Amino acid sequence: MSKKNIALITVILAILIDQIIKIYVKTHFIINEEVKVFDWFRIHFVENNGMAMGFEFGGSGGKLFLTLFRLVAVVGIVYWLMSTIKKKMPNVVVVAIALIFAGAVGNIIDSVFYGVIFDAPQHSVATLFSDEPYGKLFYGRVVDMFYFPIWEGTWPSWIPVIGGKPGGFFNYIFNPADSYITIGVALLFIFNKKAFPKEEKKKEELTTD
Repeated sequence: MSKKNIALITVILAILIDQIIKIYVKTHFIINEEVKVFDWFRIHFVENNGMAMGFEFGGSGGKLFLTLFRLVAVVGIVYWLMSTIKKKMPNVVVVAIALIFAGAVGNIIDSVFYGVIFDAPQHSVATLFSDEPYGKLFYGRVVDMFYFPIWEGTWPSWIPVIGGKPGGFFNYIFNPADSYITIGVALLFIFNKKAFPKEEKKKEELTTD
């Protein structure tokens, strides 16, 4: 299989999985509804207006800037991916960049379109292609659902700032698109010598008088 097809299949499958899971959760879960799969893994439906892991970014103006920035970044990632394919770099590098691209696109779809295709009822599930959408184009909320509360308790008193306070690990709630970006970056780190090969030093040409 060609590297171009590997990248294309990776991107299409990743985005489809991301959107199917998000749409299912949004149309079957109420905000903050939780299903315990295991003690350390739960499906917990939340939405965020800003960056990954639920961070906010400067209100509505910051939200628009972040969405536009993501769109520009995606163009750069496409160029990076095409350049990687053209250079015939290892498949693991192609897949890693394809995952990063798919993750970025997955969250962009939420940010750009979800505000105009979903409503936002307070005590019931959302409706897809609603006649009364909750927002407007470029102002959609990103859907998150994966929650891994591996440990919950009180931080040891010897830890600065948070010592003695209740806490846990891992408290962030994320989505498939976030996972793709994390996995892609991790693969690039693990296979950094293949992803970022050092250029061979050019041999100096011998000159004669």
